[in-house]
Parts: sequence; C-alpha cells; structure tokens
Amino acid sequence: MTITRTAGVTAAQGFRAAGVAAGVKKHGGLDMALIVNDGPHLTAAGVFTSNRFKAAPVLWSQEVLKSGELRAVILNSGGANACTGTAGVEDAKEEAIHLARQLAAAGVSINAGQIAICSTGVIGDRLPMKAIRSGIEALPELLGDSAEKGLEAATAIMTTDTVAKRSEYASAKGWKVGGMVKGAGMIAPSLATMLCVITTDAIVNQMDLESALRFSTSRTFDRLDVDGSTSTNDTVIVMANGASGVVADQTELTKAIFAVCDDLADQMMSDAEGVTKRCIVTVSGAKTEDDALTAARVVARDNLVKTALFGEDPNWGRVVATLGVAPVPMDILKVTVAFNGKKVFARGGGLPDARDIDMSGDRINVDIDLGVGRETASIRTTDLSHAYVEINSAYTT
Repeated sequence: MTITRTAGVTAAQGFRAAGVAAGVKKHGGLDMALIVNDGPHLTAAGVFTSNRFKAAPVLWSQEVLKSGELRAVILNSGGANACTGTAGVEDAKEEAIHLARQLAAAGVSINAGQIAICSTGVIGDRLPMKAIRSGIEALPELLGDSAEKGLEAATAIMTTDTVAKRSEYASAKGWKVGGMVKGAGMIAPSLATMLCVITTDAIVNQMDLESALRFSTSRTFDRLDVDGSTSTNDTVIVMANGASGVVADQTELTKAIFAVCDDLADQMMSDAEGVTKRCIVTVSGAKTEDDALTAARVVARDNLVKTALFGEDPNWGRVVATLGVAPVPMDILKVTVAFNGKKVFARGGGLPDARDIDMSGDRINVDIDLGVGRETASIRTTDLSHAYVEINSAYTT
C-alpha cells in the first residue's frame, strides 16, 4: 500500500477542483473551494458532527445526501454559518441555487439538490453573502484536474491550519482514492473540527461506499482528540464516479478509504494548534475495544497529562491518576504504563529510573495495559502549549 500527498481530491479521474480568494476571510487569501464530480456516476455518502447545534451547511448537506448522489461540493473558510437561525439556512440554500446556475451556465448538468455545502470559521456570524456569491461566480471557470488545483482547494479551506492537507491511494487495479481535509483545533469526536472531501474513480454502490466511510472515520478521525471540543460543522463527504471503469473490491475500497483518512488524521495531529508533541495513547489488556478506547480517551484529554507532554516530563503519576477515573474495568496491580517503549509503572508503583526518559522528540507513545483482557485501541492527541492558549484566546479578534 502506497500513500502519497500530491494531488488530493483531483488524484482520481473525473474530478475537478478550484480555489479562489473571494473575500470571505477578513485577512485575505484563498477562502472558497469547489469540487465537481464529472461522472459518469454520482455515488456519495457523508458523516457529520454529533453536536446538536448543527450548522446550516451540515443540515443542508445531510438532506441532499439522502439521495446518495452528489455532483459538487462547495466549501468556504472564514465563516461557519453556525447558530445563525433560519437566516443561515436560507443563506446555505442560496449558495446551492446560485452555484447550480453558474455550473449549468458552464456546461455542468446539475440542480441545487446535488450540491453539498461545507463551511468553517467563527460560530455565530452570518456569511458575507456578497463575497460568497462572487466566489461562486468565479469558481466554475477556474476548475481543473491538476495537482495544483487540488492544492488550491485544500488551501482554501484552511483556518488556523498552517499547511494544506492532502492524501491519495492508488490501487494496482487502476482506480484511486484522493482526499483533502482541514482541521487544527476544536478537535474531538465525533469527527473533530474538520471538513474533509474524499473522491474515488472506482465503481461502487452507495451502500458499500457508506460502509467503507463509516468504518474508516470511526477508526481515524473519531480517534483524534486534541482538546476535547466538538464542532458544529464537522463534515466528511466521499464521492465516487466510476470514471476508471473498474469495480472496486469492497475489502480494498475500505482499506483505501481507511488509509487516506488515517493519513489525513495524522496530518491533522501534526498540524494541531500550538503543537510541539504528537502523542499516541494506546490502551491494551482491556475487556472490550470500547473499554480500551474510553480509557485511552480519558488519558489523552487530560490537561495535566497534556502539559506534562509539553514540558517533556515523564510524569506517570498524572497518567495513572487520570486512568483511575476511567469508567472501565482494570486490575490495579496488573496495570502497566510505558513511555516510548520503556515501562515506568507496574505492580502498583513506579519503576526504577522511571523519571529518566528522553521525551525531547516530537513524537511520544504512551502505552497502558489494563491487565484484564486482550482488546486494544489508540487515540491520537497532542500536548497543551502556550501557543494553543494564545491562538484560542484571540480566535474571534
């Protein structure tokens, strides 16, 4: 299996993309992206935030995806269109209608019900619709299928991200999966604060596509936890068009979508707000996978653990104190903790030289064994740095 990071959403045949600076962001730069599925098929599926305050674009996209078909996805950064009431819903509807007209004028057969919408930015602000309309009018003429166009689209959806995030998988059988994502903060399940679009030119039915997507997101994006905060706008959309002419084996399709999601999730962890340490917390020896996942998440979210990571402090005491409140079975005298492969806690106490561990690298592994079973799960997380606090203390200003 080979994962590359060249084109992203334009890696698969039959997809075009573009990005434009429409003036949605106050400080300039690319801020709107468009991805068009040129067919011959329009199969699609999506996974969305579990937050009950769902943004208007989420509500719109959930509705249009009931058909299992998408011709296009329009995305913007610089404004979330969340908690904006009925006016925000009308703005989302206007986006879709206006884009359908512009694409139709450009020769794309489409209706508003075949367009998904994704937005990211400050919650509570109405979108600047004059700028949105301007971007929609410009994007169709900018569409292309090159790697550069894929990069444009990935760049246009960035907020506090510092790099554009792309990934692609090429099957030896002649089809591809490509993807792009944004996300750097307010990251916690379900999905993390993220907008993600995945494309494939394989022939696949809607049920299989949705199954592959849900399996993949539940084991990648849902297991990325930077700060315990869940957004109102989280969206992952996958589109298939069959342009390769090859029917994808379901096992390989799932493997491919998982690989792209996993790579994108790792890029999100690596680019998290203020990050200096990238950490994987793995819990084994659990009775069930859900127990392992719960325990790993409790440790990964703890602020004292995260600040210890930032300070390069192998403080196993913070780990076991946090682990002890996880609502899962464990055998206290069999629990072990290791940092970067070196065991620091066992048989109810710290081990010799437990504090003498080099934590200076940017990747840290925390391994925990609960001592009661055979199941394992991991959570990606990061440290809590001065920069994270600074970024988020002034996010709306």
